[in-house]
Amino acid sequence: MENEWVIKVNDELMHVEDLTTVEAEHWKKRSIYRVPVGVTDVSKKAYKPQVVSFGPYHHGEDHLKTMEAHKHRALLHFLKRSGKSLTCYIDSLQQVAQDLKDAYDSLDPIWQNDTNAFLQLMILDGCFMLEILKTAADDPLLIDQSQHAQQYDYAPNDPIFSNHGKLHLMPYLKRDMLMLENQLPILLLDKLLAIKSQEEKSEGLHLDCIEQDDEQCINKLILDFCNPHSRAKGLGKCLHVLDVYRKSLLWEDPALAKTRPRKTPKVSHQSTGDEIIRSAMELHEAGIRFKMSKTRSLKDISFHGGILKLPLIMVDDATEAMFLNLIAFERFHVGAGNEVTSYIFFMDNIIDNAKDVSLLHSSGIIQNAIGSDQAVAKLFNSLSKDITLDPDSSLDLVHKRVSDYCKQQWNEWRANLIHTYFRSPWAILSVIAAIFLFALTIVQTLYGVYPYYHPRA
Repeated sequence: MENEWVIKVNDELMHVEDLTTVEAEHWKKRSIYRVPVGVTDVSKKAYKPQVVSFGPYHHGEDHLKTMEAHKHRALLHFLKRSGKSLTCYIDSLQQVAQDLKDAYDSLDPIWQNDTNAFLQLMILDGCFMLEILKTAADDPLLIDQSQHAQQYDYAPNDPIFSNHGKLHLMPYLKRDMLMLENQLPILLLDKLLAIKSQEEKSEGLHLDCIEQDDEQCINKLILDFCNPHSRAKGLGKCLHVLDVYRKSLLWEDPALAKTRPRKTPKVSHQSTGDEIIRSAMELHEAGIRFKMSKTRSLKDISFHGGILKLPLIMVDDATEAMFLNLIAFERFHVGAGNEVTSYIFFMDNIIDNAKDVSLLHSSGIIQNAIGSDQAVAKLFNSLSKDITLDPDSSLDLVHKRVSDYCKQQWNEWRANLIHTYFRSPWAILSVIAAIFLFALTIVQTLYGVYPYYHPRA
């Protein structure tokens, strides 16, 4: 057994000229990952699709099989509308079949060895996703279905591709589309859309974005569905839906981004050691005010002149799963960045309990759509479990400035005074009463001493 292993390793060494280059190319192709058990323990439900599977990882699971019939329907509508045969799409995807497989980390041998079955899965899931994006994007072609029956060929009472479906089912589809294990390579959507758009252009029909390059068209369709309020543009080449969504959360208007001070090199190593941000209430006691940033970019966090600016965030039932999958993507995809993880780490620092959430809500920073303030505090505290912060994070400068501000003697004294004597109405009343009694004592003493020094004639 040992000799066979030695022979195998020596044979591999002979055929690998540059091991580093080979490994780099191998990992460069990966963009969709299985989330290990150690990570999913935080919230198993957050990483598993509940309504529909996209890609091979969850295909065939019992609770997702209902949607397979709808995928087949969507494929028929997609092909009929495009005017192209299924063979045309298969032939086009055959050229990139290995690239599509390589996008998946730890792809099951069943899919790796059966290209025909893998491409069938890609086409069914890819066409279904494009139909969802097109339906949910409020495209002008879909507004008046009576006048565009040929382009919009779904029945008005369709359970998915109708106004009813948009209201009752699309939110769940969106949640599943933002799960790391449930992604499709953007290359697949590019290829499918490229073939379809050729036919639409030849007939003079097009979506709003078809005249742009297919890359930007895909990004726009995804954003219209997943983040319709985003003003993000020019996101460049993305990997999948989750990557597009992540980049939209971090996108900054170039004009506004230039005015924000940037992190100086290794500023964190110049600090005195403890850079953990205090809770929002403690910062408030130290004289720090909270304001909403001008943009909703998660990178738009700044501190200047005693004012900490944070972007507006809506917290709802989908927030936990969304952030956990974004954090997982940054964790497993080398080069993705650490911005979302840094944001969650920062928010966990300043949110300890319901009072912190209430303060941020009153400042217009948190919109609570899940119930109690305590539930929001618990959410952010759980999101940061087992995450690590990049020491060169762009938030390092903010950490240092806030910490230095709190360490100033006056601000420390002010915080201690408020924390000790003004944390509750009863404490405030006690302080007022003590001051009043002290003043009365002084007055009484003065009245007692005055006759001694100024006796009456």
